[in-house]
Amino acid sequence: MAVKKYKPITPGTRGMTGYTFEEITKSKPERSLLRAPRRHGGRDSSGRISIRHRGGGAKHFIRIVDFKREKRGIPAKVAAIEYDPNRTARLALLFYADGEKRYIVAPLDVKVGDMLMSGPDAEIRSGNCLPLSNIPVGSLIHNIEMKPGKGGQMVRTAGGAAQLLAKEGDFAQVRMPSGEVRLILQVCYATMGQVGNLDHGNIKLGKAGRNRHKGIRPTVRGSAMSPRDHPHGGGEGRQPVGKPGPRTPWGKPALGYRTRRNKQTTKYVVRRRSKSSR
Repeated sequence: MAVKKYKPITPGTRGMTGYTFEEITKSKPERSLLRAPRRHGGRDSSGRISIRHRGGGAKHFIRIVDFKREKRGIPAKVAAIEYDPNRTARLALLFYADGEKRYIVAPLDVKVGDMLMSGPDAEIRSGNCLPLSNIPVGSLIHNIEMKPGKGGQMVRTAGGAAQLLAKEGDFAQVRMPSGEVRLILQVCYATMGQVGNLDHGNIKLGKAGRNRHKGIRPTVRGSAMSPRDHPHGGGEGRQPVGKPGPRTPWGKPALGYRTRRNKQTTKYVVRRRSKSSR
């Protein structure tokens, strides 16, 4: 995929870049794999805002993506590469030999017409899904399961790739894109190769409207608020935060403060992504 530049006819288009969509081979999605979304505007089941700065945005359908790859031993042909407005990666539409159609996250080297398969006997090639025990050490993988049979939960974004470092006992050591080395059961499945759409990180929005199209509303700086609305607020003119470190609107430490709560999985982390200790 290449990045295109816009002609700077307005301040918003000066420096703006976008997709060329040259890898997209089908403009309309598969109707049987669509689902109408329910829009919540960042509100939870009680109606309170649990995620701020959400709302509006362009209307779109949810694409049902097969993260489990549970059709073992059945070959599938890549029928199309499609755009998905809900994620940074592209989708590959698979036509299975038994007639079923499914979406998967499109790997980097997969093209229309390729044959893919899932299962322990699948060939070692990009796009095939195998258990970690059958994948060679040093391979790049994505869409990795954390629990057997639950489906891929890790490394699904554009350009993402983890590396299988070692195997010992029931576990395999996998280095995540963040640098964290983690133990994962070898019976868990993962997809070979790297996620496509590598140039996603080079896209420059250029104007606030493109964020509004994604459903992201404006964010007000805490220093521009009053003291009752934010710990950073108040004072005549611009003032520092007045505390040892920045705070959230509710007074909790922010920007670097560790918020990891699930201590039960610490035993599976061989090396944290941060330089300090656990």
